Amino acid sequence: MGMALGIALVFGIARWLDPYENGQPRRMETHVQLGLPPCNFRILTGMPCPSCGTTTSFALLVRGDLENSLRANAVGTLLALFCLAFVPWSLISAIRGRSLFLVSLERTTIWIAIVFLGLLLIRWAIVLGVGWWSGTGF
Repeated sequence: MGMALGIALVFGIARWLDPYENGQPRRMETHVQLGLPPCNFRILTGMPCPSCGTTTSFALLVRGDLENSLRANAVGTLLALFCLAFVPWSLISAIRGRSLFLVSLERTTIWIAIVFLGLLLIRWAIVLGVGWWSGTGF
């Protein structure tokens, strides 16, 4: 139940954030509305970090803007959709008193983390490669 409430809070915050600037969807930096600093990696290197755009993708997805959510960070969109599916799963599991469809929650959590980190790194390599190949920068 606690995990479902935590994810619901994340989506509530995503709904509160404004992922648009002058009517145009942002690609990143939505998190600064929470009082957080801009991406230090981007400031230091001029390149986006692997997770740049994730908060923006969540904020766009909760508004139903799937296309721009994918543009901001496709892995962030996948993570948000996974979290949406996780909420009813966790509630059903809590009601049943055991995990639905899973033998080991710990092992599954590790694999989910590995998959999403791997996807973030693959996406990051693609973003950097496209920026380098096109010569347009980041």
